[in-house]
Amino acid sequence: MKKFFFLAISVFYSALFSSSVSAAWYQVTGTATVVSSEEVARVHALEDAIYKAVSFAGADIGGISNLRPLLEENRKEYQFANHEVRYIMVEQQRSRRGVMSVRIRIDIYPSATGCHVSQYKKTFLVGNIDIASPQQAVMGQVYRLGDDFAHVINRQLKQESASFVSVGTTDYEISKRYPERLKMIAQDTGAQYIIGGVITDLTATVDQKILRDDEINRQFALEMQVFDGKTGHEVYTRNYREVARWPFPKTSKIDTKSARFWASTYGEMMLRVSRNIMLDLESEVSCKVTLPEVVAKFGNTIVMDLGRMHGVEEGDKLQLWHTGSFIDQNGLPRNKVTQSDITVTVSRVYEHEAELTVDQSDLSGSIQIGDVMHKLL
Repeated sequence: MKKFFFLAISVFYSALFSSSVSAAWYQVTGTATVVSSEEVARVHALEDAIYKAVSFAGADIGGISNLRPLLEENRKEYQFANHEVRYIMVEQQRSRRGVMSVRIRIDIYPSATGCHVSQYKKTFLVGNIDIASPQQAVMGQVYRLGDDFAHVINRQLKQESASFVSVGTTDYEISKRYPERLKMIAQDTGAQYIIGGVITDLTATVDQKILRDDEINRQFALEMQVFDGKTGHEVYTRNYREVARWPFPKTSKIDTKSARFWASTYGEMMLRVSRNIMLDLESEVSCKVTLPEVVAKFGNTIVMDLGRMHGVEEGDKLQLWHTGSFIDQNGLPRNKVTQSDITVTVSRVYEHEAELTVDQSDLSGSIQIGDVMHKLL
């Protein structure tokens, strides 16, 4: 998406310093296409500007989702408490040739204790996105729109996310009906979480014109689920619905891999949805504990299944927890995790895994494959 090449950005930075926190003013311009109304486009343009500033400042992009409902009120100034974004002032707003442009000044206090700082990155596998009613894809013959959108989400997580990294896409069916299959897929790909989804609405409305081309507005509704790769259970679900102008002739065949499609008003809308998906994941999933697992053991050295791509660095110190299982009084298998007195230090880092040295060498004999760890702050 090349940092949203179709959007213009102007960033002005000047620092204000205090003894405990560093604040900064940013001047940013966000844009959005006007579809249903200028009010909706204004909110989208504000979201665009805030995302650019927060991302540039290195603050927690997961907090942006919490601001969205507050931006719907048409105001010149916004002030927030208990958030890295403290203050927003709308300096200029204009609509020209169907594009809403909003220039803001935004006051940001980046935190050093956010989940994107304290946690290792979590790995995601993106499943292909099905179309619930293929007949709705007849206009434009966009039958592969879901698969191509899955690749867009994959790139979004790889290039823009602060807390996640994608291990790619899969053609396997992603469904909560088959938790054991999801666990196997996650194990084979090294994914901690799996994204699945289905496009539930691609219907269009046509506004017929006498002297001009017909104007077509098309829906895009997506139901998305996130599954835990360790258990196969659904941990998060959300629905998205947007509408945008369909700028192509009704009888034309559209290549949903082409730059022409993704640079169109409809493609721009879908790119915005993919960014919102990432921001919602940052808000809902980034603070879940990342537990690297012991996958090998050699004397006083162990190997865990996280590495450089997850943010592991030489010298990191982790606490080890023993894992086990038992049968409860109802005959059901249960897992248990018990904290130990063992700490380990990262001694060598590879792309997908890392070697660690056991700090208490006399206790290394109690470490088993499958034990987990958490990063000490």
